[in-house]
Amino acid sequence: MRASSSELPFRLDRAGVRDAFDRASAGYDDAAVLQARARQELLDRLRPMGLEPKVVLDLGAGTGRGALALKRLYQSAAVIALDIAPGMLREARRNSRAFRRFDRVCADAFRLPLQDECVDLVFSNLLLQWCDELDVVIGEMRRVLKPGGFLTFSTLGPDTLRELRSAWSAADSASHVNAFLDMHDIGDALTRAGFAEPVLDVSRVELTYPDVLALVRDLKAIGAHNVTSARLKGLTGKGKWRAMTLAYEAFRRDGRLPASYEVVHGAAWGANARRSVTAPSGEVRIDPAAIRRRARE
Repeated sequence: MRASSSELPFRLDRAGVRDAFDRASAGYDDAAVLQARARQELLDRLRPMGLEPKVVLDLGAGTGRGALALKRLYQSAAVIALDIAPGMLREARRNSRAFRRFDRVCADAFRLPLQDECVDLVFSNLLLQWCDELDVVIGEMRRVLKPGGFLTFSTLGPDTLRELRSAWSAADSASHVNAFLDMHDIGDALTRAGFAEPVLDVSRVELTYPDVLALVRDLKAIGAHNVTSARLKGLTGKGKWRAMTLAYEAFRRDGRLPASYEVVHGAAWGANARRSVTAPSGEVRIDPAAIRRRARE
């Protein structure tokens, strides 16, 4: 089900998302503290499950750190690192090792170029918050997952960056911070897509900074700055910036400014019933095994 614009709680600029992550790719890992922490939590939850997947999809793979870890965990599996940003996949190539090699595919999560029911495990770390049409992306996850396959993911909830959002509200009424979906909305979308036994939980993470500028620089370094369509396209005036930074000071504790993150972890099984999905006209979907038959770079 594709949600209409009026039904969406926020609207992201898709090209802006791709370009932001493309620009951030070279220095991404140095600043991606939260991303590394959430990725490790997902991996830690997978290890005791005893899964033996043949094909693993790292959806929203970024620089390939997750794909490399998945290849270590499931040595005999074909691991596919899929991301919308070419720059991220160029960095991922450096993380693909001789004995831990994974494949890289540049594509949009809204239209996965994979056949129906061809993946045993979908792993997605902090991707869904960049997908405003949640039903479409979760529907694609469900489509490519084999019956009885497993989905594990993390995303961000609505309390994320609440201090920054509050501080900006003291400066003006414009959109300065991305919005995030509630855990219950994500659970409903999983059920609508036909996933079985969805389980979600939330953890709270707080990072601290010496000042607001350090936080904003970190967000830009990982491509996570404001990419809503309603964002102001011009430069922010000095007066508004000053008002925002002064408002943020109300949150200072022990000499540091906090940045709160609500990390949602989710898991579900692919249901046994087959769901037919019609591919958009002109779209080609490929078998993951075909990727591995191509000549290596």
